[in-house]
Amino acid sequence: MAVVGVALSDCGRVDDATPYALHAQAARRALADAGLDRSLVDGFASAGLGTLAPVEVAEYLGLRPTWVDSTSVGGSTWEVMAAHAADAITAGHARVVLLAYGSTARADVRAGRRTGTLSFGTRGPLQFEVPYGHTLIAKYAMAARRHMIEYGTTIEQLAEVAVQARANAALNPEAMFRTPVTVDEVLAGPMIADPFTKLHCCVRSDGGAAVLLAAEEYVRDCRTSPVWVLGSGEHVSHAAMSEWADFTVSPAAVSGRLAFERAGVRPDEMDFAEIYDAFTYMTLVTLEDLGFCGKGEGGAFVEKGRLRVGGGGLPVNTDGGGLSAQHPGMRGLFLLVEAVRQLRGEGGERQVRRGADGALPRLGVASGTGGWFCSSGTVVLGV
Repeated sequence: MAVVGVALSDCGRVDDATPYALHAQAARRALADAGLDRSLVDGFASAGLGTLAPVEVAEYLGLRPTWVDSTSVGGSTWEVMAAHAADAITAGHARVVLLAYGSTARADVRAGRRTGTLSFGTRGPLQFEVPYGHTLIAKYAMAARRHMIEYGTTIEQLAEVAVQARANAALNPEAMFRTPVTVDEVLAGPMIADPFTKLHCCVRSDGGAAVLLAAEEYVRDCRTSPVWVLGSGEHVSHAAMSEWADFTVSPAAVSGRLAFERAGVRPDEMDFAEIYDAFTYMTLVTLEDLGFCGKGEGGAFVEKGRLRVGGGGLPVNTDGGGLSAQHPGMRGLFLLVEAVRQLRGEGGERQVRRGADGALPRLGVASGTGGWFCSSGTVVLGV
């Protein structure tokens, strides 16, 4: 099966739309991108912040699916859903599956609306962490500090992730923030949760995305070149921090290994990587766990511009990522959209090239993380 259509809704600052409208806008654009009629869509998957149920969103979109998925494991949801959709298409349970997401996360905060949460809740085992201020950001900060203690990773190396994400965003006209930043500027920002200053943390935006997957028999009817789903993996690690065995190892260590094994390729064959980056540490540790460098070597790996498009290393988050492009609550679907655009050669100024002849990329990986490294979904794509 292949990805045959991708699109974003309006993103960034969108004060006059509902989450439903952003779902619909992205879905219409993805269908137009593929050149397929909505009547062919018999599978639908969605999840999101707040109370939007896929049955409600499907109705809003005018769909009556015979296969549906509402898996919700945080930011990795969309890579996991893409894998489920691929399995459903292979099994003949669906022919064309639409993955859609829309969120007004930024507008809700500005308007004082409480429509969702970035936490998995405060009940169960988490009730013993929340009273002590152990919020989502603090959990990531604690993990980052452990990596710094264990492996000597420096705050300057973490800041490099933010600097290079912004450099990529500068090439993306759709990115929310495009003005270059320096390591010193990252370090001088207001402290959010030690060791993270403001620019170590993702932006908060509005926006939506959609991805259309189709059985091979429909590929020839599409206006776009297919991007094939070659392999995928998923893994759920923990919820309570006390159940996380090692703060320096993310669940991508499992999902990545499975995805590469099932695709029959190696990490060093990837032309680029789209990695969930709610915080700079996420990028660094996920690169290690996907096998792009050894454990504890992430700090050195991200130095010298190696994550930048055209930087001579491994382009990472080519659109600017959640640190600079957009982050409307659950960003995993945006990783797939950008990966497909890169493989189709639609990156514009940020287009990845390989080899001395500047050929288009052939292989890419998208890896999403949910919660505070609670879950991971990894998808290998190719042309």
